[in-house]
Amino acid sequence: MKTNMTYTCTVNTPLGKMTAAAVQNELSGLWFIGQKYYPAVTSGWTENSEYPVFETLRRRLDFYFSGQEGQAWEEEQAASTERNAKGIMAGISVPKMDLCLAPVGTDFQKTVWEILLQIPYGKVITYGEIAQRIALVRGLTTMSAQAVGSAVGHNPISILIPCHRVIGGNGKLTGYAGGLDKKKALLRLEGRFLLKNKVLCYNNLSTNK
Repeated sequence: MKTNMTYTCTVNTPLGKMTAAAVQNELSGLWFIGQKYYPAVTSGWTENSEYPVFETLRRRLDFYFSGQEGQAWEEEQAASTERNAKGIMAGISVPKMDLCLAPVGTDFQKTVWEILLQIPYGKVITYGEIAQRIALVRGLTTMSAQAVGSAVGHNPISILIPCHRVIGGNGKLTGYAGGLDKKKALLRLEGRFLLKNKVLCYNNLSTNK
């Protein structure tokens, strides 16, 4: 078996069919079929719906779309609050079902995607906030929010690397490679209140509820 072979399969979700890709049993892609930035070349990929990582992916997506992930976050948040009240400092950790993510991109893109992975379930962050974080880490005075937006848009693993949790200033919904209708559906699933193309009750990642 070629270890560098890309395996693929079609995954059904409540929001439509998605294409998954994996290399060496690590998930390298998850796209809504026909979305923006959908892979241009897939002719060399091998269809294998029983590839182990895809079985884990299906369980992970079922966990998410059934609302169990939101419940798990709430329970873990409550437990974390209780631990902190007792002076036991510990972060919030929700099981990831042993799913290894291996997105391919530039160093800058990967930096942005790492920040996306830190956004908790049901929370949102702006492109500008991500830019500020990167600028702070790199010792820069400013960072282009547009560059961040491009990296977010090119995220190759939808939902699991939650680019749908990134919004524009003042809570405005902006582009989503899978389509704004899917972005709205994902945010509503996570308990965000929307009015037309805007997230209500938005402040910032540390305070939005």
